Amino acid sequence: MMKYIHAAKFFLKNTTENGGYLEITNDGNFGQYLPESHRPTSEILDYQDQWIAPGLIDTHIHGIAGHDVMDNDSEGLNEMSEALLRCGVTSWMPTTITGSKQQLQDICATIAASQEQLTGAKVAGINFEGPFFTPEHKGAQNPKYFMDPDPEIFYDWQDAAQGLLRQITIAPERHGAVEFTEAISKTGVVVALGHSSATFEQAKACVEAGATTFTHTYNGMSGLSHREPGMVGAAMSLSEVNDELICDGHHVYPNAVKILLNQKGSEHIILVTDCMSAGLMPDGNYMLGELPVVVADGTARLQDGDHNLAGSILKLNDAIKNLVDWNLVTPQDAIEMATDTPARSIGIDDKAGAILPEHPADFIVLNPKMELQATYLNGQQRYHI
Repeated sequence: MMKYIHAAKFFLKNTTENGGYLEITNDGNFGQYLPESHRPTSEILDYQDQWIAPGLIDTHIHGIAGHDVMDNDSEGLNEMSEALLRCGVTSWMPTTITGSKQQLQDICATIAASQEQLTGAKVAGINFEGPFFTPEHKGAQNPKYFMDPDPEIFYDWQDAAQGLLRQITIAPERHGAVEFTEAISKTGVVVALGHSSATFEQAKACVEAGATTFTHTYNGMSGLSHREPGMVGAAMSLSEVNDELICDGHHVYPNAVKILLNQKGSEHIILVTDCMSAGLMPDGNYMLGELPVVVADGTARLQDGDHNLAGSILKLNDAIKNLVDWNLVTPQDAIEMATDTPARSIGIDDKAGAILPEHPADFIVLNPKMELQATYLNGQQRYHI
């Protein structure tokens, strides 16, 4: 028998409604939303003063709960998918870092073979962060694997992934970047730009060739100046591109977040975590791929060299809360940047990112302080505090 969710607020696709009832059908999909005055006679699950939003989508995440995508372990992938439910995430893109061609190919094969068996958050595709980067902005990536973009290598990875490879980041100044962007974007894969010293003109050339996203904007890219806008200026000013943003308070100063929001709006900002294996884990020593990392004081940093930030330990539910707590956006806009915008950016908005009839009933329950209370997958409660 179908049931209804009653709550104080619903963040629907095109509007936010106070009160009312949301139908969950027998097959685990969303049905109709009914206003407060239309109380149904079916079973009602009452969340009273709490809020209902779509399940969050993390399109850029390397690891969590002690596991890393680079471990190439199907059991570890499942542990990550389960842990993400504790963060309100119902869809995600396992994200690699730079590695050898064969290592990345093996990881593609493992994810493709195991994705249907994962019991937690749903795999929306694979995200490759590298290896077509520039050493100057290597971040927490190993430069020994860096190379120029090569469509043939990408096609080998995509074959191993059985078509699941959905996004790849490149540096626009690498030889062949424009040609690679044009070829790969035509296949429906998102070409993103990052870890780059590119000029504004180089970044713009890749956008004109089909690139649609900037990877963790501000971080790992040439900055903005009045004579050379650089990668940051391109991310801010080019039309119809989406900008990833890590809102943990460490990667980007809140006022810099505000500047980008003013330029792009919530419809073009994608909240990501860039989380590594130490997410949901205690402080200590960890690995990000082949690189040792120290986690302390809310950050993950490389143990050696210049102690670059090495991903984050951010939870996506904390990212939306941070934006509201920093008084930068409304709850509606914060939720959009972690649901509808990422869904549209990777082409899964036909089944995720919004509360719409016949979409899988993947949703979260928040209290008015933007704190996660519960996570539902296909209409079934899978996590609660």
